[in-house]
Amino acid sequence: MNERLSFSNQLVIGVMLFALFFGAGNLIFPASLGQNAGTALFFAVLGFLITGIGLPFLGTLAMGFSNSRSLQDLAGKVHPAYGIAFTVALYLTIGPFFALPRTGAVAYEIGIMPFVSESLASIGLLLFTLVFFGITLWLSLNPAKIVDRVGKFLAPIIIIGLSVLILAALFNPIGSFTGPTEAYQTNAFMTGFTEGYNTMDALASLVFGIIVIQSIRRLGVTSTKGILKVTAKSGGIAVLFLGLIYAGVAYIGATTTEAFGIFDNGGPVLSTAADYYFGAIGLLVLAVVIIAACLTTAIGLTTATAEYFNTLFPKISYKVFAVIFIVMTTIFANFGLSSIITYSIPVLLLLYPLAITLILLTFAAPLFGHQRWVYVAVTAVTFLISIIDGFKGFFGDAAPSWLASIVNIYDSVLPFYGLGLGWLIPFIIIVVAGIATATVFSRPTTN
Repeated sequence: MNERLSFSNQLVIGVMLFALFFGAGNLIFPASLGQNAGTALFFAVLGFLITGIGLPFLGTLAMGFSNSRSLQDLAGKVHPAYGIAFTVALYLTIGPFFALPRTGAVAYEIGIMPFVSESLASIGLLLFTLVFFGITLWLSLNPAKIVDRVGKFLAPIIIIGLSVLILAALFNPIGSFTGPTEAYQTNAFMTGFTEGYNTMDALASLVFGIIVIQSIRRLGVTSTKGILKVTAKSGGIAVLFLGLIYAGVAYIGATTTEAFGIFDNGGPVLSTAADYYFGAIGLLVLAVVIIAACLTTAIGLTTATAEYFNTLFPKISYKVFAVIFIVMTTIFANFGLSSIITYSIPVLLLLYPLAITLILLTFAAPLFGHQRWVYVAVTAVTFLISIIDGFKGFFGDAAPSWLASIVNIYDSVLPFYGLGLGWLIPFIIIVVAGIATATVFSRPTTN
């Protein structure tokens, strides 16, 4: 059997992966980062790219490297019960609760709202989400064709449309860079690093990685080595497109602050730039690009979520789950983009460190002999840190005294906790201890 794919097939899978990742948050956050970073744009974008494309790339590779057939299988290395709990929480987060509704809300607010009067905004959102998620459901009912539909048709629309806008900004900037806002004045790199979390792509990579591997297997590559090699090459293509467009969109944001001020989010940045360069035609093209980008992500999330719950509850068909989740998603999308983002923050602060450490453990596992206690210890410590960060995100400035006390303790004993990386040093210590014990117990005994 042929274990190699042609470059054209690798390109199709890579562009498909790009399109799946490049959804709602990816359009908003780089533009907003550019506006706020200003003259500190380079270091801010560098930090954003590490978490915005670096972690998703590692997550996709982790699924191939681990030879796991599902996220539940991978997370189950901690404990089977944890595997189910973590996987359910992650699928619901990137599915009907947050990321999936956000695709429709962003597509409407950026692509459609500029053409709708303020008095009709609410009814317009309802009508749009009914159509948008109806199309999503239709395209998701035959997941075997996702490579053809997404990789060959929708993704090029996104790449070409945004490339035109970015090139216009490069050759004719709207304005000069302004000084960075407060968050980017002291540590632009780490601020950009944590902003990359908002894309949810590291979480989605553990799901989309399965879609990529299934697509590769359908094309005839079945060995672990072959799958990992093709995944790396296809992922590299996706990373290249993502990195160029993220940096370009951030640049657009940085050039608009002087002329238009800082917007509440990145949506108006793109629509304002499109209108500035191309007028009504530019807004129309942007609407097509935004809707295509959000639709590709919605298809991938719906497909992956319905397939997982179908394996968890096989008596309920994939199609029934797809319908259930689309109905839930349509309801939640009509709460509006701002509410979706606000409610998702505490959940992301809880799940993201757990996802990152699981990805890193996957690659480190051969070094510590796949010892379960290392998985358990890292996950337990990370959970104790991330759940406090989740509560911080939930309460905001109104944090109760007990939470403030714990935060102060963590800040004093955990290096990098203030940067959102309180789990890093405990992770390193536990993994090193795991490597040491694996080395000791693997030594041959002598008489």
